[in-house]
Amino acid sequence: MGQDNYKKPSASDIKKRLTPEQFAVVCNAETEPAFENAYWNHHEPGIYVDVVTGEPLFSSLDKFDSGTGWPSFTRPIDKKFIVEKPDFSYGLVRTEVRSRIGNSHLGHLFDDGPPPEHRRYCINSASLRFVPVDRMADEGYGAYLEPFVTAGLVEGLQSTRVSTESSYEEVYLAGGCFWGMQDLLRRIPGVIFTEVGYTGGSVPNATYRDHKGHAEAVRVIYDSKRITFDQLLRWYFRMHDPTTLNRQGNDIGDSYRSAIFYHTDEQRHIAIEFIRKLSKFSKWGAPVVTQVVKAGPFWRAEEEHQDYLIKNPNGYTCHFLRPESILGF
Repeated sequence: MGQDNYKKPSASDIKKRLTPEQFAVVCNAETEPAFENAYWNHHEPGIYVDVVTGEPLFSSLDKFDSGTGWPSFTRPIDKKFIVEKPDFSYGLVRTEVRSRIGNSHLGHLFDDGPPPEHRRYCINSASLRFVPVDRMADEGYGAYLEPFVTAGLVEGLQSTRVSTESSYEEVYLAGGCFWGMQDLLRRIPGVIFTEVGYTGGSVPNATYRDHKGHAEAVRVIYDSKRITFDQLLRWYFRMHDPTTLNRQGNDIGDSYRSAIFYHTDEQRHIAIEFIRKLSKFSKWGAPVVTQVVKAGPFWRAEEEHQDYLIKNPNGYTCHFLRPESILGF
């Protein structure tokens, strides 16, 4: 849609349409409470639009966990719907973010986001309305569906393959219980999609109760224009201990082995070189035992295991991010 398709209602209509909190944020530039808003921990694929006008503002593909308690994005969907202006309120110098047509206060732009742009659009949930990916076409946002199709988020995630013409790439990463691995991998800027499953063994149609020889792994789709495979490995080798053979924390067995299941020769070469440098320079204090294996069939795990720590915030995990210095290079 073009800008002519979005109209700002009258002030009286806006007041009738919005809740008191939404009105205070959108019209009076107030700020909602951190960690007590609709979208700070929201992970469903789709787009976020202006709660007043419907202007398309941000995509879930660009959303990341900043730890601030507000929805955070690396970029807008289309900058023509965004206005950035100096804000000197409260004795601070900041950059305010507003919608162009609705002039809705959205939040602020900071320079502490992830590389390479280091931009963090810190946005109030109250200023947004979420449109799920399966509703986008019906609501007139079909022009923004292509990245979701490419990422395999529109038609059958299990059977979708990443297009060879896109910048999206795929890899399976294993490093212990897939609950904790997925919870950390999905937060990485540039990671588009994750799901957990079983791979590396010979049992067909593997399940949690029958996956002998398989590793618990995470299928990762990432945008190579935003995060290189080498950069992804720098996260991967900090979130698990790659020196413990067939073990991670209290979990013992080959299901919990450290393994990279590559999809391209380039990924293979990068992984082998990364492990070579890790073996030479890392601070782990023991040999790296991570396997580098050509990807085979990936059997998607049962739904109860998908995004387990989102569904069960106090659930078990032995995974955490070590300081980057542990890599040694």
